[in-house]
Amino acid sequence: MLTKGTPSGHDGLSSTEVLPQAFYDRSASAVAPELLGCMLVHETPDGVAAGRIVEVEAYLASNDAANHAHRGMTERNAVMFGPPGHAYVYLIYGMHYCLNAVCCAEGVPEAVLIRALEPVEGIEAMRRRRRRAELKDLTSGPAKLCQALGISGELNGAGLTAPPLGIVSGPRPTSITRTTRVGVSAAKDVLLRWCDAGSPFLSRPIRK
Repeated sequence: MLTKGTPSGHDGLSSTEVLPQAFYDRSASAVAPELLGCMLVHETPDGVAAGRIVEVEAYLASNDAANHAHRGMTERNAVMFGPPGHAYVYLIYGMHYCLNAVCCAEGVPEAVLIRALEPVEGIEAMRRRRRRAELKDLTSGPAKLCQALGISGELNGAGLTAPPLGIVSGPRPTSITRTTRVGVSAAKDVLLRWCDAGSPFLSRPIRK
């Protein structure tokens, strides 16, 4: 559980403020910006690791060649076709994990990639996992944040509404910027990335 006095001001995954499954039962483009300011929480054997979401990307079911499921269901992307409110965790480059929140009705493969967090709880454990001391380098990227929070492929398909993994509501940023996605070669010009414009923890600077 998050400790008393953290910026989130809530009690962790036991809180009534955990986002319900119904929150995710919408288009990823609607869910994504509303995740900004919320807290991603992972209850690990080493204690709670948590961070405030500052950057996200939506991946849509229709006309989105960057979506892992745009060519149909595979063993890798099957979770995206399941019920909303679950974690889609996949491996990139054979060594790094990325976390997505599955959205839309069952059978409609959409998800929101969590791209960056502001570290809040369990920071020393994050530093050990990342082997980095600088706060800005702990969770400023989708693979970084998974390593920092101890999120691996074992959580693929896990629910996001109960321990050990969940997202808790939080105050929305005062300034949100929408941009094109980064790190993709297909459908790279669509405006499906949302950022807390004032955050120093983004994975990439906001392009002017």
